[in-house]
Amino acid sequence: MWGFLARESEAPGIIVRNDVTGTITWESPGSEKARQFFWEVRSLNMQNLFVTGATGFVGRNLLIRASREGIPVLAPVRNREKLFACLDEDGIARGVVTAFSPEPAEWNAVSPSHAVLGAGVLFARSRAEYFSTNVEWTLRILRALPPECRTVVLSSQSAGGATPDGRQARSEQDADAPLTWYGESKRALEQAIVREFPDRPIRILRPPMILGARDAATLPLFKMARSLVRTKPGLRRKEFSFLGVEDVVAAVYAAFDLRERGPFYIGSEKPISDFDLIESAARAIGGHGITLPVPLPVVRLMAAVVDAVPSLRAAVPSLTRDRAREIWADRWVVNSEKFRQQTGWRPTVSLDEALLSACRYFQTHGL
Repeated sequence: MWGFLARESEAPGIIVRNDVTGTITWESPGSEKARQFFWEVRSLNMQNLFVTGATGFVGRNLLIRASREGIPVLAPVRNREKLFACLDEDGIARGVVTAFSPEPAEWNAVSPSHAVLGAGVLFARSRAEYFSTNVEWTLRILRALPPECRTVVLSSQSAGGATPDGRQARSEQDADAPLTWYGESKRALEQAIVREFPDRPIRILRPPMILGARDAATLPLFKMARSLVRTKPGLRRKEFSFLGVEDVVAAVYAAFDLRERGPFYIGSEKPISDFDLIESAARAIGGHGITLPVPLPVVRLMAAVVDAVPSLRAAVPSLTRDRAREIWADRWVVNSEKFRQQTGWRPTVSLDEALLSACRYFQTHGL
């Protein structure tokens, strides 16, 4: 989003452009879009931005936002050539980003004013692998950053778990109940931050499913949506919160000014269903077909087979027995009201817009 102060007749306001749809609207000063624009401007006092996961989905979109605003980026990466390829693809000048080792012991005078820690392991073979990166490595990064660095840690909805039985949405008041090693590792990181850095300006966000351009994880969804017969796990309708990646980036900027540490849930104002997700992907790619539910006992059998065959674990990491535990729950919906009240942030990207953006990215790059 960008905007500037303007007047319509005698009434002051701002002209706002939506980065996703390209639409331009005139907004009164008290509107939600106007408030979002003003807190985005307030967050632009950063001297530089430290970003982990700069070659990943959310990290790349953060780099695009920072480069548009002329903010130098510091990026610890394992593969510099991959980073440079991503920068070239996204039209970002290489000089905007300073790349260095992912191990803090090898750093030399790294002093960012702001940081976003979003890198981590989504799929691994063991609990120890999740904890090695998602907890231990992230804590090493935090210890190496200057104490005054304003930091946002992107945790996950998985740290809290599925929506509790009988509830419409999970909120910060609900007890955590992670279902997987991944969720446990994210919650363990949050707890370690509270213990080790009680006075640091570190804020924690728990996003749900994130969709949009540069997300390789949605490529199988589009391939399935193009088929005449599509499948979904479970006979019952499942509901989720989601966010377009642009809204996640906006939430990160808003979180720099939070008064409390969190964790805060962020998500769409209305849930979507698994049928909605598949149908939206089909509309984006021009697919026509039917969606068939697969009974959960069949999915459990498939997960056991995937877990037993190394080549299948690599090909379908989301269907290992540990990660498949998140499939059994019927509701992954969160309540973002607390975060919205403290920041004025609201999601603006619809499901169709997010998936259309992802689809166009894949089509443009021949994926």
